[in-house]
Amino acid sequence: MTQLPLRAQLASALGRTAATLSRATGRGDGSVIGGRVGLALEPDLLRKLARDRRLALVSATNGKTTTTRLITSALQELGDVATNAFGANMPAGHVSALSSAKDAPYGVLEVDEKYLPEVIETTGAGVVVLMNLSRDQMDRAAEIWLLAQKWRRALVARNTHVIANADDPLVAWGASTAARVTWVSVGQPWKEDSWCCPECGGPLDRGGMDYVPPGGHAPGVAVRQADGGVPAAPGSPAGPGGLAENDWACRECSFRRPAPSWFLDGDTVVDPRGQRWPLDIRLPGRANRANAVVALATAEAFGLPVQRALPRLAEVTSVAGRYTTVEREGRQARLLLAKNPAGWLEAFDVLDPALPVILSVNAQGPDGRDTSWLWDVDYRVLRGRPVYVTGERRLDLALRLDVAEVPFQLTESFGHALAVQPPGKVDVIANYTAFQQIRSEFGRAV
Repeated sequence: MTQLPLRAQLASALGRTAATLSRATGRGDGSVIGGRVGLALEPDLLRKLARDRRLALVSATNGKTTTTRLITSALQELGDVATNAFGANMPAGHVSALSSAKDAPYGVLEVDEKYLPEVIETTGAGVVVLMNLSRDQMDRAAEIWLLAQKWRRALVARNTHVIANADDPLVAWGASTAARVTWVSVGQPWKEDSWCCPECGGPLDRGGMDYVPPGGHAPGVAVRQADGGVPAAPGSPAGPGGLAENDWACRECSFRRPAPSWFLDGDTVVDPRGQRWPLDIRLPGRANRANAVVALATAEAFGLPVQRALPRLAEVTSVAGRYTTVEREGRQARLLLAKNPAGWLEAFDVLDPALPVILSVNAQGPDGRDTSWLWDVDYRVLRGRPVYVTGERRLDLALRLDVAEVPFQLTESFGHALAVQPPGKVDVIANYTAFQQIRSEFGRAV
């Protein structure tokens, strides 16, 4: 790699020193302060650190930290990889990540959705991964359609290879201006933010509805004769008389789901050559199988074949505390993160139905101050199990559960909620700052 200019070397070194001091004094993991110090001394430090590296930028509302970890694990098969493993996903965090692994030829950076255009421009990353867009921190991130529009503009006329989820209409729209896109079908369980066409504003028809676009099917999408000409992607059964599962099309313009080349089919990934690979990963739930498919598609964009990347994914067991089990006085608590309605849907998918569950919600800056999104979550799935509610905004959540007719017990703190459990296992779902507070109680287990 090209040696950094002297000023950039000094800025990078002082940033690493600040990060080390932050960790040593218990103020944090240093992944933000180190970058801030470096950027204060050399404002163009991120551009200089990114030069001569093969970079992937990963952005989404949900799953970007986990997918970043999975891609990083896969690419370590090729060599050293610089990454922001703890989710510091703004430029200061990117500077810290690249500075701390200054000789790594590869980099995988999680990027906040709002900052993605800026980071694409600054780093010139060759690969950009776009997975999903849904409402999150509306007081900070604004309307998600505006984010998708910013993505579109950032990708115009760039030599960037985009890996994108074809099943999310907003992501498909945001990625469609890129010169090269690898479309991946991993599903979109949360659809409440994408019933309208982002191209023209018309209604979108989704898989299973009674609508077939003019011409019967889009080029490149297989048609099942048994279904009477209904569009069907491999591994995606068609709905009766309508679009295939995961398929979508605008009723009023030509915008529709692009033809994917990678598919998630249950516990199997189907690659562009039609070969099926069992997803033997250790992270739980459908969402993480989807993340794994995106990671495999990204690895292949770097020249790493599935057979070499897949074993690396199985090495990931926990991501920044997510899915970790912590123990206190005979009680084993599994930690799950849910920051928004789509995230709660994913967390519900991996709950053990036989276990009690502790729910913790805050509304600090990183969470978003507005908790009205709680009303978009269908909590009825929790009926029939012991539910304990805590966190700074426990009364907001308690009211929501009461309306959903979910019995619960209100507790003053997470420690109290855990203490009233019988010895054994319990699931915990918390939003961002509540999750970090719980991690801190247990020494920030990773």
